[in-house]
Amino acid sequence: METGKPKIKTLGELKKSGYKPRNIKQELRDNLISKLKDEEEIFEGIYGYETTVIPELQRAILSMHNINLLGLRGQAKTRLARLMVQLLDEWMPIVADSEINDDPFAPLSFHAKELVEKQGDQTPIDWVHRDERFAEKLATPDVTIADLIGDVDPIKAANLKLSYADERVIHFGLIPRANRSIFVINELPDLQARIQVGLFNILQEGDLQIRGFKLRFPLDVQFVFTANPEDYTNRGSIVTPLKDRIGSQILTHYPETIEIARRITAQEVKSNETRDKQIKVPSLAKDLIEQIGFEARKSEFIDPKSGISARMSISAYENLVSAAELRLLKQNTKSTTIRLGDFMGIIPALTGKMEIAYEGEQEGARYVAEHLIQMAVKSLFEALFPKIQKLEKQGVKGPYYDVISWFNDLSEDFELVDNMTDEEYRKELDRVGPLDDLINKYQSDTDATDRYFLKEIVLWGLAENKKLSRILVDDGIGFSNTYNDLMKDFNK
Repeated sequence: METGKPKIKTLGELKKSGYKPRNIKQELRDNLISKLKDEEEIFEGIYGYETTVIPELQRAILSMHNINLLGLRGQAKTRLARLMVQLLDEWMPIVADSEINDDPFAPLSFHAKELVEKQGDQTPIDWVHRDERFAEKLATPDVTIADLIGDVDPIKAANLKLSYADERVIHFGLIPRANRSIFVINELPDLQARIQVGLFNILQEGDLQIRGFKLRFPLDVQFVFTANPEDYTNRGSIVTPLKDRIGSQILTHYPETIEIARRITAQEVKSNETRDKQIKVPSLAKDLIEQIGFEARKSEFIDPKSGISARMSISAYENLVSAAELRLLKQNTKSTTIRLGDFMGIIPALTGKMEIAYEGEQEGARYVAEHLIQMAVKSLFEALFPKIQKLEKQGVKGPYYDVISWFNDLSEDFELVDNMTDEEYRKELDRVGPLDDLINKYQSDTDATDRYFLKEIVLWGLAENKKLSRILVDDGIGFSNTYNDLMKDFNK
């Protein structure tokens, strides 16, 4: 933090250096222009917004607007706001010991005005790093005007023997203390309407009204608000006059492709170097994790107004790896590979991150989670292999005929049990010889270690299309011929 901190200590030295103060919106604008000209990366680590949200945010900054980021949960709204700090100057001069980051050239507080008046060019200067020029408040129903703007401090009045009419008795709130900084209010609709009203003059004229004090403080704050559209009906709303004072409202969105979603998850998951070497995660398994999120966002069982956060995929990935790690620890082996059966271990990560609609409540959270996994497998299967015809022409063998026939002739149970060693797991899948022929024909470039995961995808896909039966067994999953199972039930 202290590296590169300017050596200037007084107002006189600051004047001689040629420093010219700018308001924060101008500062953000100038630095954005500079970065764009130099083709520097802006908003690093934000994926999927390159042609949508980020250009709109850049236009808002160029327009020097206060900003409202509107979108469902888990759409990187707060992260975008925090990354705006990188557009600030690295260091900013303030009057030493100022509570509200007073500009030495235009002090606002009683302390700073008095100091500059008495000491002139000898006024001591301090420097604030850009990382400290960011303040954030989660809007909750118990937030008060005193929290945000300020109040009279009776203890200060008593200690300093001041009248309540004296400006020095004011204890400033979060917003004045964020002067010349970025101030974020998360979940703005949760803020009580009367508190939102208190923001009107601050956004428009910079007036502060504290217990009868009317202070003409030209506060210099870049406001960024975040809001969830669901809040407009469930918990509250943004009052219309406040919306009118927010320059730009920018709509965020979820990742539009599996590839983008994978990049986000890979960036956010907790990494462990030792575990990452021991557990191989097939590329298809990573695709399947993201596909579950895509299925959830269009599922009739999930409330669409709530959304499905990107955090669901992140937590699910971590649970998936942990499921394989648990097997590895129990077997006391050195390495293992993710199996499709391990996806049963991600259900706790799914159930806590879904707002289930009425239809889903009738089935239960666990059923909904299992259903999403099954739908994701089906979608992945249909993207990799030929579509299954519901009615096949007589005498014509479809692409899955040999695999299905193999299960017709099956004389013993075919089960993939969780506690199988990797060798036993592969040996069991290798029994189904037609699977290799099918993969060689349609997915021949599949990595050798990923082929077994792909074999499971085929079996699950056939089961989801009613060509095989998938049954839960003790600590695992079994597959059999659908017709044979029906005949067994009939004979009973």
